[in-house]
Amino acid sequence: MLDAIHGFFNHPLARKIFLKLRYVLFLGVLALLALNADVSRLLPAFLISLFGEAIQLWSFASLVKNEQLTARGPYVLVRNPMYLGRFFLILGIVLLLGDNYIYITPAYVVFYYFYMVNRVGREEKRLAGLLGQPYRDYCARVNRFLPAFGRLFDPAVRFFNWNVLYRNNGHWNLLAMLLFYGVLAGYLIYFR
Repeated sequence: MLDAIHGFFNHPLARKIFLKLRYVLFLGVLALLALNADVSRLLPAFLISLFGEAIQLWSFASLVKNEQLTARGPYVLVRNPMYLGRFFLILGIVLLLGDNYIYITPAYVVFYYFYMVNRVGREEKRLAGLLGQPYRDYCARVNRFLPAFGRLFDPAVRFFNWNVLYRNNGHWNLLAMLLFYGVLAGYLIYFR
């Protein structure tokens, strides 16, 4: 059964279809939120999403894609901080779904686990081919998903470069999240 699930998440056609439908799915989530969101959970949900967004911004400000091995900023603590940040960003949104979050949250966690494990697996194969032995050495010393908080005092952790953030379009990511929560809050407070 697990092989079939991993096969689905790695199937090129399924991935292509999901990419084409992601905006439609996003609009569906917006409609669900407009109908079911619990306004009393808006602030905690926003704070959880903001935590995830902060991790993503730190990742965007540290990562030079496909050109060099990035072993600074959050990449000192964990190999895939951007996916960790995205997990929390979306988790905040899931928690807005009123009492339905009790059922949807476990489903989201399981879905995101399979998405992340398979996506990261494909990326790591590509990066090993692109960056070679230095990347394989990095993988041997840095955890894939669980941050090693013992490395928090490594000076490389404090890396944050605004130019790299802008080059990776992190500012647009932040703007989209703030706009999403702003529009949703406005709708929930004034129109529902």
